[in-house]
Amino acid sequence: MRVFPEEWVDFVTFSSDGTRIGSASEQGTIRIWDATTGAQLAAGDLLKAHGSLVTSLAFSPDGTMIASGFVDNTIQIWDATTGARVGDPLHGHNGVITSLTFSPDGTRVASASRDRTVRIWDVTIGAQVLEDPLQGHDYPVRSVTLPSDGTKVASGSNDTVMGIWQDTAGAQVENFLWSHNEVVSVTFSPDGMKFVSVSNDSTIRIWDATTCSQIGDPLEGHNDTVRLVVFSPDGTKLASASNDPIIRIWDATTGAQVGDPLNGHDNFIRSVGFSPDGTRVVSGSYDHTIRIWDVTTGAQVGNPLWGHNSTVTSVGFSPDGTRVASASHDKSIKIWDTTTDVQIGDPLKGHEDAVCSVAFSPDGTRVASASYDETIRIWDATTGAQVGDLLKGHNSVIYSVAFSPDGSKLASASYDRTIRIWDAITGVQLRDPFQGHEDAVCSVAFSPNGTRVASQSYDNTFRIWDITTGDQETTLETTLEALNSHNSWKMSSDGWIYFPPCPDGIVWIPPQYRRNLWRPQNTCIISRDGYTKLDFDSCVYGENWAQCYQ
Repeated sequence: MRVFPEEWVDFVTFSSDGTRIGSASEQGTIRIWDATTGAQLAAGDLLKAHGSLVTSLAFSPDGTMIASGFVDNTIQIWDATTGARVGDPLHGHNGVITSLTFSPDGTRVASASRDRTVRIWDVTIGAQVLEDPLQGHDYPVRSVTLPSDGTKVASGSNDTVMGIWQDTAGAQVENFLWSHNEVVSVTFSPDGMKFVSVSNDSTIRIWDATTCSQIGDPLEGHNDTVRLVVFSPDGTKLASASNDPIIRIWDATTGAQVGDPLNGHDNFIRSVGFSPDGTRVVSGSYDHTIRIWDVTTGAQVGNPLWGHNSTVTSVGFSPDGTRVASASHDKSIKIWDTTTDVQIGDPLKGHEDAVCSVAFSPDGTRVASASYDETIRIWDATTGAQVGDLLKGHNSVIYSVAFSPDGSKLASASYDRTIRIWDAITGVQLRDPFQGHEDAVCSVAFSPNGTRVASQSYDNTFRIWDITTGDQETTLETTLEALNSHNSWKMSSDGWIYFPPCPDGIVWIPPQYRRNLWRPQNTCIISRDGYTKLDFDSCVYGENWAQCYQ
């Protein structure tokens, strides 16, 4: 740790190669440190000639330059090795600089300001690239980023709008309205023309899969985080499951709620799915039960299915609707007769840790399961025997698995931030992993024609990939925080701290402390009332409690 008397550090940032750290203080001093030894590099003493409060800091991709924004509305580029200025200060903004980012090639800098604009600068000549600033936000712009292809600029504002701008022309080409909350699940409609997302602000949103524009208003009704949503087979309805813990059915065209809520679970709902004919819904919960519901009446069909000894993490109907497969933290998969409510045969056992996801093949002859043990297994749905070898390749927990519509492929999503495509017959991985997410990938789904895969991640984005080429077709950021943050824990609407993907609360924050709570994405909190900071470095919970004695 490096401490300097009477010098508050407001910003820190790593160089892209992780070898150096830049820090800025309220005295206007910028220092550069060796990230391995902690030693201050000599150049750091020179980066203090500006004399104004630093409000933003960013390294260039190659680490040779560092850009700083100031409270006097200016930007300065510095040589990160010598500490010398690179050109004169950049003037143009009429408000405090709130965020800076370099283009991938390091030739440009994008700046965001409290004057509600974004500006693009040529680092070489020290001038604006565009004659006019990028305008459109109604409130101060808090964050700005340049995607990897360098052709667009994304900005986030206090107006809870994220604007996407065409870098070369300055035209705003896309505009996503959000309520400052992350998306937690995404799925395609059966015809592939729409997809639906759910957020921890308790809303559901429907999107045009071609234009990526939102269709209609958000669907509101749940009183807590919506965990997942699925389309009915004909695409006319949606079923959503929440921590409240209630299932709601919606008209996918009008957004109106259909019938009464499906109410019966005693704990968070972890999984939900429609029957093939769309008349029933199956749900799995932290209360260890599976329940089947009549979509029209909202009534529970038969008795709850008991048998698992822990959370039911995933459920799904067979293609003919006569069976349900369930997966659990108890490491097993069970097959159930939906007419008699009786378990069929013995549990499917083999996984060495909790099973996170289960799916029937389109012809109903096989079941695929994904686990915390980093493997995927395929089972004969009739005999319960394992088919073929384990599918290995992921380096961490596999959260989601899905069959392609023709049953020939499997897609898997993992905590290792990748999506992988497998041959469902041979178990061979078909191509290199799909990489791009910056945090755990927790959900994956095929498009109806099997040519694309949609993935959702805790980096607060969902992405669409081309199965054949492996190219990423679309990326949608889902929160302003997603532009520059890495989240570990979350706080639910009622103040419970939890660690995704497990929604169980472990610490409750009283209302008076929530506003000034230090979040994982914060680097500084300025408040006359102080702040509350949680330290989970030595925290163990759930099945890891025994580590307290190790």
